[in-house]
Amino acid sequence: MELRHGRRMPGGQLSALLLLLASALLWGAAGGRRPPRPPPCPPSCSCTRDTAFCVDSKAVPKNLPPEVISLTMVNAAFTEIREAAFAHIPSLQFLLSSCPRFIENNDIQALSKATFRGLKSLTHLSLANNNLQTLPRDLFKPLDILSDLDLRGNSLACDCKIKWLVEWMESTNTTVPAVFCSSPGQFEGQRIRDLALGDFQCITTDFVVHQVLPFQAVSAEPYTYASDLYVALAQPGASSCAVLKWDYVERKLRDFDRIPAHSAVHCKPIVAQGQLYVVVAQLFGGSYIYRWDTAVDKFIKIQDIDSQKTRKPNDIEAFQIEGEWYFVIADSSKAGSTSLYRLDQNGFYSHQALHAWHRDTDVEYVENDGKPRLIIASSSQAPVIYQWNRAQKQFAPQGEVGELLDVQMVKHFRAKREHFLCLSRYIGDSKVVRWEGQRFVELQTLPSRGSMVMQPFAVGQRRYMALGSDFSFTHVYLWDEEKQKFGKFQELAVQAPRAFRYVPAADVQLLLAPSFKANTLVYRHVVVDLSL
Repeated sequence: MELRHGRRMPGGQLSALLLLLASALLWGAAGGRRPPRPPPCPPSCSCTRDTAFCVDSKAVPKNLPPEVISLTMVNAAFTEIREAAFAHIPSLQFLLSSCPRFIENNDIQALSKATFRGLKSLTHLSLANNNLQTLPRDLFKPLDILSDLDLRGNSLACDCKIKWLVEWMESTNTTVPAVFCSSPGQFEGQRIRDLALGDFQCITTDFVVHQVLPFQAVSAEPYTYASDLYVALAQPGASSCAVLKWDYVERKLRDFDRIPAHSAVHCKPIVAQGQLYVVVAQLFGGSYIYRWDTAVDKFIKIQDIDSQKTRKPNDIEAFQIEGEWYFVIADSSKAGSTSLYRLDQNGFYSHQALHAWHRDTDVEYVENDGKPRLIIASSSQAPVIYQWNRAQKQFAPQGEVGELLDVQMVKHFRAKREHFLCLSRYIGDSKVVRWEGQRFVELQTLPSRGSMVMQPFAVGQRRYMALGSDFSFTHVYLWDEEKQKFGKFQELAVQAPRAFRYVPAADVQLLLAPSFKANTLVYRHVVVDLSL
């Protein structure tokens, strides 16, 4: 071929020109349209414009036609599908994943909660023959028009994490072939659809540190006065009774006032006849009664307690009998006596000397069968029971609780219609005993070396017991009504606790743990739903 200027075109350029002319002729023959390009497709897949079939993929394929409505993955070589893994193919309607089980465990074991986010057009989903043991809550929620779901061939554990699937199966219109539980033992082989929601025990509780009070204390007593919540704590190291007030906004205890007390062992608030009293028991220097004076907004000392009777106080309990207010002080000296005081118009006055020269460590007020009783623990003898004589308006000895010596604390609780006592011992095992008509019978023995406190308390329908120790962790137990015994529930890191006091504060449930050797801890009771 000759060019216009008389120069011959080189052969290579001539060939290229011929190819261009041929392409132009083909373009014209096709009406000016380019021939269709093949759709994008990863090397492990075969694709058409709207389908993809993938084998041995190492991840969810990314370079797929955006119009794909059907994706099949066979023998996938990955074990987890992450969040929004299919977001790049929003038109997907059919998703099938079949991974045979190999020893190498190269099958899908986990899905992200948002795996199927954005797949509003998906109608058919197969996750059959993988090794899925659980499914994230609300996994299928984004799939508005899902009509068919296949979960067969997986090892689903029917625990609390799968409870939502049972709820979903009850309410969905999606067709789901029978899926069976692989565990736990009581559900193995059962159809998931046949499980009842009541079969899942998914509500549990926990005690978590809510606040740390930067001081030592040996007692804690909550009270409500003028619609506000307070706690009085005996602080022998700080020579005071600290009064803290609950802040409902910040949801914390804050300093409110202090009552001087050089060797306080117990600060007992009593709200009676519209007045607020605090009985301050001290090891040295005598014990006193204070009253809150609303005119000056402070505590005023109004009364001394007989130091000949109360020499070494250990515990104070307050109660009402036939409309009259009383408090009793347990005295642990050899020469003193546990004494009962009654409130009249002018203050509290000595009413009865109960238990002399026995080194009493604790006292508990109990009403059983409509009869008021006091149970006094002692270092020198088994706990003694006193019963109220209505004619004489005094307590009279009734008997002893077993043959246990060295009981440091005695606390009462009631489960249904039965009455129980918790008896803590510093040397030897602590005991739980049950009232059976005329006496208490031993029910349970708990190891408790170094225990000074054993406190039962109820939060809602759950009944707990905190058993403290000077040598190890505090053990929290949970009451088993069917077995009629406490089972271990939780350990708390409280050093040398001297009391545990449950305090309901509006929507917060607190457990105060005064410590003789470290900071006083405030725990919060939390409810945990394991199915969420």
